[in-house]
Amino acid sequence: MQALYENLPVFKAALDLAVYFEKIVQHFGRYHKYTIGTDLRNLSRKILILIAKANTKRERKESLEETLEKLRELKITIKLCKEVKAFHSFKSFEFATKSVSKVARQCEGWC
Repeated sequence: MQALYENLPVFKAALDLAVYFEKIVQHFGRYHKYTIGTDLRNLSRKILILIAKANTKRERKESLEETLEKLRELKITIKLCKEVKAFHSFKSFEFATKSVSKVARQCEGWC
């Protein structure tokens, strides 16, 4: 049985982002993998859960505002990863930034 949120474009984009972070963090150095990499993975999973919760609520504005706050935290964490050179390439940073912006735009449009 498929959940109601699984067909949402914003959920699919957030799921893709969470999967991306799960894969990319594997290639971080040991120190970054267990510190900032854990933050990336946890935030992306939290965003996914908040989107699913927002879909089940009649009044979803509060959940979406919390989601947008977590997305801002994720953007800051991504920038920090870039500065400490946790990403192996600029393309990884660029893809992560664009993906977070895509999810944020979809959440803002959903409010």
